[in-house]
Amino acid sequence: MDITEKKYKKLSIQVSLTGLSFCCFDTLNNTVSSFKEIHFDHFDKNLKIEDLFANAFAEHPELNEQYDDVIVIHNNNLSTFVPAPLFDENYLGSYLQYNTKVFETDFFAFDEISNYEINAVYIPYVNMNNFFIDKFGSFEYKHANSILVTKLLDASKNVDTKKMMVHFSSTHFEIVVIQNQKLLLFNSFEYQTPEDFIYYILFTAEQLNLNPENFPLELIGNITTESPFFKMAYKYIRNVSLLDVEDLRWNNYFSEAENRNHFILFNS
Repeated sequence: MDITEKKYKKLSIQVSLTGLSFCCFDTLNNTVSSFKEIHFDHFDKNLKIEDLFANAFAEHPELNEQYDDVIVIHNNNLSTFVPAPLFDENYLGSYLQYNTKVFETDFFAFDEISNYEINAVYIPYVNMNNFFIDKFGSFEYKHANSILVTKLLDASKNVDTKKMMVHFSSTHFEIVVIQNQKLLLFNSFEYQTPEDFIYYILFTAEQLNLNPENFPLELIGNITTESPFFKMAYKYIRNVSLLDVEDLRWNNYFSEAENRNHFILFNS
């Protein structure tokens, strides 16, 4: 690209079956200049997801501006991580068959996380990618959990304590256990109640011999200290806190809660 044509703007769009969120980055100053969240809860169920995306593009002019880079982030629980020495891109479906229902017609993708010698294997939303091809021509896409795990691993440098992190989305949450830039466990669970949540936390802790009196539990995503999920964790785990996002807030003017809720999007 000719430098005179460069816009110094990047668009990141996080997509799921329940909605989308997007933010615009000023790449000259490395800041988030704006973001929006769009929920699909109250839309006509007969509409296809592509129609809902088309409506979002019609209503939000920021999505139709010119950008140097566009990244689409797929947010679902159809992913897993594979150590590089065990990875073969010819067998992507076989890595996922143990934790999700896999069909022969599924399209598989992977994100290489070379710094940590792991690969995220996942099923992207092909119909959404096709929509964005029509809109943008070319773009990069990756899985939300690739960004999440990379950022948590980065932050764990020289921290020898085993730490459990939980990232909340509206229908599922991810448990990530890390020790000094080593990924010890990653798993995703669907949930409805605080009891579902604490069951998986305590079960995971038991499998890894983590004592609820000792290990730190940090919560990220769509959660606050007033949430029944936080209160349930606080009842059973001694060291519970919300993830510190002060470093991330240097890059934008949004609240602490918004930075925690959109941790993946703002780190993209």
